[in-house]
Amino acid sequence: MDIEVLGRALTTLPADDDHPYRTGPWRPQQVERGAVDLEVTGEIPADLEGVYLRNTENPVHPAVEIYHPFDGDGMVHAVGFRDGKAFYRNRFVRTDGFVAEQEAGGPLWAGIAEDPRRSPTQTGWGARGRMKDASSTDVVLHNGVALTSFYQCGDLYRLSPTTLETLGKATWNGGFPSNAGVSAHPKYDERTGELMFFNYSTEAPYMHYGVVDGQDNLVTYVDVPLPGPRLPHDMAFTENYAILNDLPLFWMPEALAQGKYIAKFQPDIPTRLAVIPRHGTTADIRWFEADPTYVLHWTNAYEQGDEIVLEGFFQTNPQPPSGGGTLYQRMFRFIDNDQLRPRLHRWRLNMKTGLCKEERLSELTTEFGMINQEYAGRPHRYSYAATSPVGWFLFDGLVKHDSLTGAEEHYRFGDGVFGSETAMAPRIGSKSEDDGYLVTITSDVNRDLSECLIFDAADVSAGPVARIRLPERVSSGTHSTWAPGALITGWENDPTAGFAL
Repeated sequence: MDIEVLGRALTTLPADDDHPYRTGPWRPQQVERGAVDLEVTGEIPADLEGVYLRNTENPVHPAVEIYHPFDGDGMVHAVGFRDGKAFYRNRFVRTDGFVAEQEAGGPLWAGIAEDPRRSPTQTGWGARGRMKDASSTDVVLHNGVALTSFYQCGDLYRLSPTTLETLGKATWNGGFPSNAGVSAHPKYDERTGELMFFNYSTEAPYMHYGVVDGQDNLVTYVDVPLPGPRLPHDMAFTENYAILNDLPLFWMPEALAQGKYIAKFQPDIPTRLAVIPRHGTTADIRWFEADPTYVLHWTNAYEQGDEIVLEGFFQTNPQPPSGGGTLYQRMFRFIDNDQLRPRLHRWRLNMKTGLCKEERLSELTTEFGMINQEYAGRPHRYSYAATSPVGWFLFDGLVKHDSLTGAEEHYRFGDGVFGSETAMAPRIGSKSEDDGYLVTITSDVNRDLSECLIFDAADVSAGPVARIRLPERVSSGTHSTWAPGALITGWENDPTAGFAL
């Protein structure tokens, strides 16, 4: 393995750190590396071509008071494949907040579990304001470059998918809504080249929806009026529509009036799902009511006759009881899937009757589902989701759901081994929905190493067909995407892209 150090971050984390989400599988990295000629067990498929990108909350400074794992700075990991070979990169996203804290030598913004009035600086970003835009949540591809985003809204940062160099912020030719930003989970339609997104805030109308075309022009941007501030996290789309949401877990108005951000689930308020034509107006929005829940992530949506079919993870218990335990235990119950119990679920929104029908698709507790992105917005059959160990925001295995038959295939990474969101990579010349590979990065605390695993998507339970050793054990992480080589700027004209150190 040939390794090159690309950079280092100044860190003020304590040497004897004992925070549960800055140690063990969440131990952060401070060094940026590039590596080629990676050690492989098995064989990298020759028809796997593109880059697996994964974002990571990776702190370099302690919190002002209380660190939450969603406060970490954005670090993207890339594993690229071509002609049966692989390369690796990891780099921090050079956000304005990251650069400012590197210059200051310490934290400048309060995190999610802290009072924003405690921030050393009273500037900032986010739906609630006065937060650091870490751009550490999601990563998608659009117009040949990677875009990283922050879960409570902020700028979108442009990265080279092969070198991970930060290329600046998305401007959309002057149309970027910098006053509100963009939430995590903008959606890319590979067939049209369009990027759909939403944002939200504590000021009326509380939400906006927009579309960016294949030339980076903001072509649609409309108000989505809500009854008050909400906490949406994801959206979905079909060939002709976008689906947004108003879920009954949100900041309490009486607390907001006192400058406090306390979220509470309201079981007597229905879930509301908004359907808007992809390039529609505020007047075109249709609302559907469904059983009260919170949905962190949707897997897909599509049109079927008079219905829009929407699939995602219905939380059985969106507000776990506070109970006892340590401060950390009480704080982290909201990211413990064993307590939230999300289950794969289907909503059918009838555009003629205005009614919604629901059905549960699985009794398994899973989340962070991904599909073959060539089927995004169109009827799909398979999704690939993560299982979690009790009490932790970690992924200990994956499940392939068959929405047609209900069948499920399982794979566990093994004790002390934790993966990330598993992307589906269609093989070159693929003939069917699961004709391709699943790619994920694992962190093994037993052997103190990380690997990139490749599975045959049609036979998940058989285990990985290849294991690629990475140059360092990487911090555990969540969201990822698959960037096909054909969609990456310059890929086809530069066969050495990513492989030149």
